Amino acid sequence: MRNPPRKWPMLPALVFLLAGCAAGGMPQSAAHLSTLQCRDLAALRNNAPPTPERNRSELAALRKAGYDPSRWFDPYYPEDLQAAQRQVDRWFQAECQQAPPA
Repeated sequence: MRNPPRKWPMLPALVFLLAGCAAGGMPQSAAHLSTLQCRDLAALRNNAPPTPERNRSELAALRKAGYDPSRWFDPYYPEDLQAAQRQVDRWFQAECQQAPPA
């Protein structure tokens, strides 16, 4: 007797994943960066002295963009960090133009 292909056990997982992406994703119109993050990122870009608060704010933005600094071994470093930095830069350009620098 011939074994049938094993494609179907993955179908429920795929449906669940796609449903989660569709329902749980962040709306495109929602801001990704807070006012505080915009202010801190603007200050860092203008060569203001780094502070622990500014560093935490930048790290929170990078985490929101998908970077995970807590992994012990990251085979994708530094590419994943650079990708998150590019994403934060795009958010900054789109959302933080009106934020006054600190």
